[in-house]
Amino acid sequence: MFNKRSVREFLIITFGTAVIAAAVYFFMLPSHVTVGSGTALAMVISNFVPLPVSAITFLLNVVLLIIGFLLIGPEFGAKTVYCSLLMPAVMRIFEIVFPDFQSLTGDPFLDMIGYILVVGIGLAFLFSCNASSGGLDIVAKIMNRYLRMDLGQAMSVSGLVVALSSAICYDKKTVVISLIGTYFGGMIVDHFIFGLNLKRRVCILSPKVEEITQFILHDLHSGASLYDATGAYDNVVRREIITIVDKQEYKRLMDYVRKTDPTAFVTVYSVNEISYQPKK
Repeated sequence: MFNKRSVREFLIITFGTAVIAAAVYFFMLPSHVTVGSGTALAMVISNFVPLPVSAITFLLNVVLLIIGFLLIGPEFGAKTVYCSLLMPAVMRIFEIVFPDFQSLTGDPFLDMIGYILVVGIGLAFLFSCNASSGGLDIVAKIMNRYLRMDLGQAMSVSGLVVALSSAICYDKKTVVISLIGTYFGGMIVDHFIFGLNLKRRVCILSPKVEEITQFILHDLHSGASLYDATGAYDNVVRREIITIVDKQEYKRLMDYVRKTDPTAFVTVYSVNEISYQPKK
């Protein structure tokens, strides 16, 4: 059953995938810069197989999805499957509408920069809906499962292997630019994987414990813990509030604390991941 939220996510994912496909077709393909991705591998293979890059990308994504389902189960979800199939479809449209498209800048390095920036925009839309473009993401998840590699490390390794494969077809300059692009592209992916989900652990020491706690619980609709903290200088026991909030909640909380108790002592830590292990 579709609702407004699911329709909105569908439109956002479709737009984000189209943006990534545009980055590939208008920046990466004309310059032959193989910034580590499934489409980059398809571009290398196209030098040996008489098929358009969109068709090779489609076949690679289908094969990777099947392998992924067999090795790690159907944990990819409908969003990843949709993106994996939509990506080559949009590229095929570009191939028909803009045949033999040439480089926008005439410089492979500038094309690589343009690709990374435009892909970053597309990824922002996908990650906002908890979706991925498939391709090497599936390879990275397989490596994570069976080689016990960190997911970010697995994505970097698979991307670098694809970038190095450009040495089979292209000159040294293209290979070096591909490696540089893969490195900085990985930084953008890390930003969207960890940066967008970044939360803050806020510790507050204030005599206005009750007011601040009630604001966290009832206005922010977040959780909080209370601890007794003993000062080393005066041995006075004070109540400390600890809560974990996102970016918007953090701003509201700080505004409230400054207004309620300007002398409150506040420390803030960045939190990348939160896990809960229920009791067995």
